[in-house]
Amino acid sequence: MLERAPFGIEALDRMIGGGVVKGSATVVEGAPGTGKTTLGMQFIVNGIEKFQEPGLILTFEEFPSQYYHDALNFGWDLKKYEESGMLKIIFSDPSTVASEVEELGGGLETLIDEMGIKRCLVDSLTHFEYAAEESDSLREMEFDFITSLKREGITSLLLRENSNLLGDTSSLSQAPFIADNYFILRYVEIDSAISKAILVLKMRGSQHAKDIRQFHIAKGGIQIMEKFVGRQGVMSGSPVKTDADTFVEAFSAFGKRKGK
Repeated sequence: MLERAPFGIEALDRMIGGGVVKGSATVVEGAPGTGKTTLGMQFIVNGIEKFQEPGLILTFEEFPSQYYHDALNFGWDLKKYEESGMLKIIFSDPSTVASEVEELGGGLETLIDEMGIKRCLVDSLTHFEYAAEESDSLREMEFDFITSLKREGITSLLLRENSNLLGDTSSLSQAPFIADNYFILRYVEIDSAISKAILVLKMRGSQHAKDIRQFHIAKGGIQIMEKFVGRQGVMSGSPVKTDADTFVEAFSAFGKRKGK
């Protein structure tokens, strides 16, 4: 039986069979403000608090001080976890981090071994696209980086920015297809108001729920709500859909187009 790494979010863990497979890589994609970083921090914090799994945050966007500040809004004291040796936050650039992760016996591998790191949040994978000169080098960089994390036995969450609020993207990144799992966070319109939705589009070698769930961000982090059953427009990069099943088909078609 496959060992699981739960998010510690009950409804989400039910959707994915108890958690992602330990040692797997998960891409979480969404537009700005959809909650990617919050979900990532929650994965790390619950790993520490509920499952005693030390965590690593690799950030290319925010200084550790910003992470400390943002996490406190949810009641998470990241500095305390660092002081106890259960967390390390590293601010760097993607090229440096990629080379350090890939280097056998390097400083980052030593840190991972010494701390017993089990979970890693990468914020965000989008910066690899800025570092790569062309699509072939981007794919190679993403593949080597993700493979190196898996080699260390780390369960990783790799955030990926999608600046298009309607969901489609012209990115050359192949990370969603290199990774084992692919989650999408989206804005949707319900009764002329904007809500947020989460969809598990892919889990390699593992069953998962196919429905789209509403979620909101509260004091304790992300809370997964009921599935979509209404009939309002859905922002999915396709013509407005009026049925949740059609919404699933739209996302599936999006994935197939990207895989060509």
